[in-house]
Amino acid sequence: MSAWRSDELLTPPLVGKRIAILGYGSQGRAQALNLRDSGADVVVGLRDGSSRESEAQGDGLTVQAIEDAVAAADVIALLVPESAHEDLLSQKVFPIARRGAALVFAHGFTPLYTSLEFREDLQRLLVAPKAIGPELRRLYVEGRGAPALVSAEPGDLELAKAYAFALGCGRAGVLASSFREETEADLFSEQAVLCGGLPALIIAAFDTLVENGYSEEAAYFECLFEVRLIAEMMVQHGIAGMAERISDTARFGAAISGHEIVDERMREKLRGLLRSIQSGEFARAFEREREGGMARSIHWLETLRRSRIEAAHRRIAEANVLPAASPAATEAASGKATPSGEA
Repeated sequence: MSAWRSDELLTPPLVGKRIAILGYGSQGRAQALNLRDSGADVVVGLRDGSSRESEAQGDGLTVQAIEDAVAAADVIALLVPESAHEDLLSQKVFPIARRGAALVFAHGFTPLYTSLEFREDLQRLLVAPKAIGPELRRLYVEGRGAPALVSAEPGDLELAKAYAFALGCGRAGVLASSFREETEADLFSEQAVLCGGLPALIIAAFDTLVENGYSEEAAYFECLFEVRLIAEMMVQHGIAGMAERISDTARFGAAISGHEIVDERMREKLRGLLRSIQSGEFARAFEREREGGMARSIHWLETLRRSRIEAAHRRIAEANVLPAASPAATEAASGKATPSGEA
């Protein structure tokens, strides 16, 4: 595997170019601040009346109406929820953007699945940091960086790399990908593991313990709290390295039970999930969800808020039993759909 690395933050392809960051949520704020601190010319474009305006101004950034920011920009980064992308592009970017301007996406979903006709003169760049906004910012401030995946047409790749370097990602490594690969792998990981599968497994395990007479507090610590410890160990040492470092009872239990839970039926469900993404079925379902006001997503979120494990979390947090959360755990990611939006 080869990766581009650079300790230099502002490289020639980005010098003299104005960057408009559209949206100032978690990812928008981190990218705007990292780019500015790298020496890039940055403005933030927000809708009229945005609740984020005072925050961006307090961070020392220039804030403009989206139309004004787009009109003067050489590089336009769309860091609002994907449910807002099509309206933003069709109404405030395509009619206004300079000829030959570059559009930066943190995720390939919209370019891959949108029904919009893109202006042929506009460059399309994928720069996907592998960190949520607060973590991207924290690593930058510490003199480190998050890895990133990039994609662009061959003549535009140097600009995509330069944008990633200015985010600090060159300190860790910038890897070539494609819009399709990044999008499909990202959607699959979110649904199968990170945001769908893992929380569902945690809730099911928690409920199993509670329904069999164990306290909600004990079930919470065993099924949710310790996930972070194991995840950090796997990231640092690998899965085998994690298995080498756990207790002998934990290792034996994992050896006899893991494949019973993730059996061939489960693997076939995972393959079916991937097929639904590859075929565009998920994208069509998301479009229907967007047209319906994100109703299913909001209902799911409300169900989580009313769950027993969430009540246990609130009680434990209010008792000050949990350690202080890292900044990366306190904000939602942006550039992806959220019920409230971030522009």
